Amino acid sequence: MQPTRRDLSFDLPAERILDWHGDGPAVTAFINALSVSFPEGERFFIHSVRQFRDQITDPAMKKAVTAFIGQEAMHGREHERWNDAIFASAPDTRAINERLNRRVARWKRYLPRSTQLAMTVGAEHVTAVLGDFMLRNTAFLEGHGAAKSVPGYVALLRWHGLEETEHKAVAFDVWRQVMAGKPRAYFERSFGLLFMLYAYWSDIGDLIRASLKEQDVDHHQEIQTLRHFLYGKDGVFRNLAGPLLRYFKPGFHPWQDDNRDLLAQLAEFDQKIAA
Repeated sequence: MQPTRRDLSFDLPAERILDWHGDGPAVTAFINALSVSFPEGERFFIHSVRQFRDQITDPAMKKAVTAFIGQEAMHGREHERWNDAIFASAPDTRAINERLNRRVARWKRYLPRSTQLAMTVGAEHVTAVLGDFMLRNTAFLEGHGAAKSVPGYVALLRWHGLEETEHKAVAFDVWRQVMAGKPRAYFERSFGLLFMLYAYWSDIGDLIRASLKEQDVDHHQEIQTLRHFLYGKDGVFRNLAGPLLRYFKPGFHPWQDDNRDLLAQLAEFDQKIAA
């Protein structure tokens, strides 16, 4: 699977930044919190893969790595535009983002290169399974009721999810090549996913609270809506548990879940570029 870099821009009305999702402000705040984490995370992924670029000898893999870097750079750029609106409307989120960025800078400075790559491989699995879920469950993007989400935000998330699917094995394949035959490879890869889940979760909660603080809404009701969105029968976490756990199989590879049928949707975005 060869990824393709797509240079796209989306209509993100700033006046709707805190309530663009059809399910209301708390669900909006949750997805906004993910967006805040993306740009520095994308730069970390690029950094961790690029450190091993000189060890990649296969031409096809080199090409895939170049496209992976290009896609992640575009994702980071668009989410920075999204995040600027968040910071302007909920100023406390900026300090939380700066805290997150300082943490990532410490990872780059102090962690072994292989651990950084393991964290990237783990995070790429999270974004891949989340992307698959949101692309197959329209309520994740559009909401569960009569109110509909703002189209520009939905389109950006669909594009991001599709490209995460398209390049979901690139960092893993780099890992598999550079760590081949090393006894610690499985354990370090497993640690990478667990560490990334732990490291980001407190920031997500703080960002949600900072966003809701700026709005005159029934916070208790909003949090109940978010809990249902995350933990209900069709909730995000309830449905991601199985796909996330498959990562810990010793013989795991991302394309064991062959969901390339979703990539037909990329034609819509490719047509926009052609136009």
